[in-house]
Amino acid sequence: MNENTANNTRNTFGFVGLGLIGGSIARAIRKYMPGARILAFTPHPETVQEAVDDGVVNEYVSAVGEGFSVCDVIFLCAPVERNASNLQLLKPWIREGMILTDVGSTKADIHRAVRAAGLQKNFIGGHPMAGSERIGYRNSKSGLLENAYYILTPEPEAAEDDLNWMFSFAQAIKALPLVVSPERHDYAVAAISHVPHVISASLVNLVRESDDASQFMKTIAAGGFKDITRISSSSPVMWEQICMTNTDNIRILLDRYIESLLVFRNFLDSRDNSSINEFFDSARQYRESFADITSGPINRSYILHVDIEDRPGVLAEVVMYLAIAGINIKNIGITHNREYQQGVLRVECHSSDGLSKARELLTNRNYSVY
Repeated sequence: MNENTANNTRNTFGFVGLGLIGGSIARAIRKYMPGARILAFTPHPETVQEAVDDGVVNEYVSAVGEGFSVCDVIFLCAPVERNASNLQLLKPWIREGMILTDVGSTKADIHRAVRAAGLQKNFIGGHPMAGSERIGYRNSKSGLLENAYYILTPEPEAAEDDLNWMFSFAQAIKALPLVVSPERHDYAVAAISHVPHVISASLVNLVRESDDASQFMKTIAAGGFKDITRISSSSPVMWEQICMTNTDNIRILLDRYIESLLVFRNFLDSRDNSSINEFFDSARQYRESFADITSGPINRSYILHVDIEDRPGVLAEVVMYLAIAGINIKNIGITHNREYQQGVLRVECHSSDGLSKARELLTNRNYSVY
């Protein structure tokens, strides 16, 4: 099935919830399927009104229920704990051939709720693996899912044609669809997203609890430490929900991680330099084998470092060059602790395209760029 199939066979979309991910999908539909009809409900009507004013949403639905009966596809974009109750409200209005999907980062719970509601034939779970430090519809973007994996977890009873349509839909909005079981999905994201968030938060808390009254650790916490703990800035409410819905997988993998730390501590106790070297070298080799062209659950940063002279106006020069070239800068600042990286000036762009342009521009102007 090609992108045109996704465009032509289903044209009315409903959104129950319209936050960062739901809003970004709706914007992508409007961009790539301009003739689509989009309906939306949120508990905050002003959010939908903003989307209507933007030209993204056609119609505000006042409640979760009959208003969605005209939809070809319904996206459940409410918080995880609300989706199960929303399923019950939608159930009387779900007809044969309608696709019901979600955008949650854990899948087992929603699949259990779907089975309890008897909606297996309609449900194809979804997890667009993209995000942002900022939340809400106002921060949604049509390109947020571009080159991001879009995991699909169909119920066995779901029609193959419907799964093919969802696969084609993900491609049509420029995402990269993958089809797996909900169980395999939850175990994988526990390893590559959920446990790393727990570890990141624990590292931040370790420094907080170990620092002295002068907060010396906090002062010099830059470079590598800030990079590996950046994800700790995510919503604690969201991570509470994730931990409560993927508990078993997180526990299994945390136990394995704790065991690996104990093994490494034994290397230190025995001063086993060979094993210590192998520990770091095997991680380095595996890390360097990762493909670096797609988004994932731990958001990719588009960062470069630039050597600049210590003289008045040099920072303004760099910013001016980037601005004239139309390169949008997400963040910029001086790096004081460069233990793990080169370059005095840290420039963060919004996209890989912006990063490439910035690197080429500054290199051509004889800046040393890393």
